[in-house]
Amino acid sequence: MNLDNLFCIDLDLPTLEGFRKFISSWCYRGDGFTLLVDPGPLSTIPHLCHELRQRGVTHLDYVLLTHIHIDHAGGTGALLKEFPGATVICHQDGIRHMVSPEKLWEGSRKVLGAVAEAYGEIVPVPAEQIRFEENVGQTGVRTFLTPGHAQHHCSYLLDDFLFAGEVAGVRCELEGGIYMRPATPPRFILEVALESLDRVIALAPHSMAFAHYGRVDSALEYLQIARKQLLLWVRGVAETASVEASRREEVFSAWLQERDEQYRAISRLPKDIQIRERTFFGNTLRGMMEYVENLSAEERQALVEG
Repeated sequence: MNLDNLFCIDLDLPTLEGFRKFISSWCYRGDGFTLLVDPGPLSTIPHLCHELRQRGVTHLDYVLLTHIHIDHAGGTGALLKEFPGATVICHQDGIRHMVSPEKLWEGSRKVLGAVAEAYGEIVPVPAEQIRFEENVGQTGVRTFLTPGHAQHHCSYLLDDFLFAGEVAGVRCELEGGIYMRPATPPRFILEVALESLDRVIALAPHSMAFAHYGRVDSALEYLQIARKQLLLWVRGVAETASVEASRREEVFSAWLQERDEQYRAISRLPKDIQIRERTFFGNTLRGMMEYVENLSAEERQALVEG
């Protein structure tokens, strides 16, 4: 894979505080094909198309969806109107939701509220233009099922480069350090998320792209951090589960500040991005809390004891 032919397009949303260098789309021009990973929400499609054309992209062969959450896939149907020759690759369980996105849109509005409105409505994808493929055409791209962040999550490997989506959570660019956090909205199952991470670790990618956010050239280091974070955070949720709900985020965050070097780096992020991250922190906690509450007393104790 020639990394000179890979580029990232930022899909910033200035109407939402801290939504910069967060949502992104990746484009790769290979030998005889052009593909795009995660076109983003409807509201950023005009910017995405402008940037693609500015870079000389006049045709897309494939649009790869890591998952169908609105900030990754909501604008896919609108993109196809601008690039009608593209084929969309998606997890089998996500296809019907992209073809008929009414329930997906209503669910997004219910969970995200004003954020969903800022993203924009989900445009249907024609059924004949979307499918699942383990091997994507003649591109050399391989698809791997990596549920954890979402049951319909996929990761894509081209040579030794991994388009990771959110399998390893969220990363923010930070000079001289690493900031990361898990992305575990309900319904989160620890064992499934760990299996997905182990699956991509076994692929031994050299480099990878986080959907949120950026390219890293030491992929295994970041994947191992993500795995350790999942185990640590779930243990912390189990330890702090008895705290009253109104104080749970505060107490859990303080617990992490003492134990998680990567999460502790949140204090070094720009203020607006800190605000955004603290908002999503609550969503991560809710997914983990739901998981822990469904464990037996013995299973919870085993988590606490490590």
